[in-house]
Amino acid sequence: MAGRPQLPAKLYYRIGEVAGIVGVEPHVLRYWETEFRSVRPQKSAKGQRVYSRRDVETLLKVKELLYAHRFTIAGARRKLREGGIEPPPPEAGASSEEVQRMRAALVEIRSEVLALMDELDRV
Repeated sequence: MAGRPQLPAKLYYRIGEVAGIVGVEPHVLRYWETEFRSVRPQKSAKGQRVYSRRDVETLLKVKELLYAHRFTIAGARRKLREGGIEPPPPEAGASSEEVQRMRAALVEIRSEVLALMDELDRV
C-alpha cells in the first residue's frame, strides 16, 4: 500500500478521527475491535471511544492486511500475532509548531482537570 498517512501529534483520537485516518467507516472499526484483541480503545468520561496512537497504527496494519494483501480476518489476526507486516517508518521529531500545539492541548486538559477537581470538592 502506498505510504501510511501521517498521524496528527495527539495522545488520543476519537472514533470519527480514526475512521478518517484509516479510511473506513466507524462501524468497521467497532467490528475490528471485536476481532483483534490488540485494539482496545479506552472510554472517555462521556463513554466515547478514545484510541491511542498504537491502536491507530494497529488499525492501519489491519486495513493493509485485509484490503491490500487480501488476508482473511483469521489470517490477519495470525499475521499480527506473528509480528505483522513491516512497521511504519519512524517519524522525525516533532516540529516546534507541533510542540506548541501539544503544549496548548495539555494546558487545556490541565484546566479541565482542575475545574473537575474543584467541582468534586464542592460535592
